[in-house]
Amino acid sequence: MDTDEIWQATDLERLGLADLLDELSDEEWERPSLCEGWRVRDVAAHLTLSRTGPGAVLVGLLRARGSFDRAVRDAARRYAARRPAAALAAELRGMAGSRRHAVGTTPVEPLLDVLVHGQDIALPLGRPREMPPPAAAAAATRVWTMGFPFHARKRLHGLRFAATDAVWAAGEGRDVEGPIAAILLALTGRPAGLDRLTGAGTAELRHRVGPGPAPGRGPRRAAP
Repeated sequence: MDTDEIWQATDLERLGLADLLDELSDEEWERPSLCEGWRVRDVAAHLTLSRTGPGAVLVGLLRARGSFDRAVRDAARRYAARRPAAALAAELRGMAGSRRHAVGTTPVEPLLDVLVHGQDIALPLGRPREMPPPAAAAAATRVWTMGFPFHARKRLHGLRFAATDAVWAAGEGRDVEGPIAAILLALTGRPAGLDRLTGAGTAELRHRVGPGPAPGRGPRRAAP
C-alpha cells in the first residue's frame, strides 16, 4: 500500500468503527475490552486522544512517573470519564480525513491503531469486524519492524509467520500460518486470534503470547 492508500484505509476504518460505536448499548460501553483493565469506553477514548499534543503527553508521563503504559491508560480513563459515549463516536468519525501523525511515527501508525483497537472493542462484544487484508498486512509489517512498544521481532524470534490471505511473511523458524488479521493480533500481544493460526510454531506462539487479555497498551500515539 502506498501512503494515499494507507490514509484511505485509515479513514474507512475510523468511519466504520464510529458506526459500530453508535450501535452500542450503555451496557456494552462498560464491558471489558481485549486490553487488560480497559473498558470499551476507555479504548474508544484512547483512539480519540491521538489529538493530544506533546506537552500533554509529557505531563501525562510525569504523572505516571515515566511509565508509558500507565500514562496511556490513565489519559484514556480520564478522558472517558469526561465524555459521553456519543461524543467519543463523533470525535472518532471527525478524525477521518486527517493526515497528521506524531513526530517519530509513520502514516501507518494511525492505521495500526484503529485496526487493532477496533478488534479490542468488537471481539469481546461478539460483533463481527473484518480487517481488510492489505491494511492488516501493512500494519503487521510496521509492528514487526518498529520495536517499541511491541518488540515483536525480538519477542517472537524463532517463529516464521505467513499469511494465508495476503502476500505477507516475516521471521525465521517454526511456521505459523493463518489470516493476516489473526497474525496482527498475535504480533501485538493479543491471544484472541490464536485459534485461527496453524503450524509447527503455534504451541510456542501460544506460550509466548499467553492466554489472557492483552497488556493495557496501544500503538504509539499518532496526532490527527
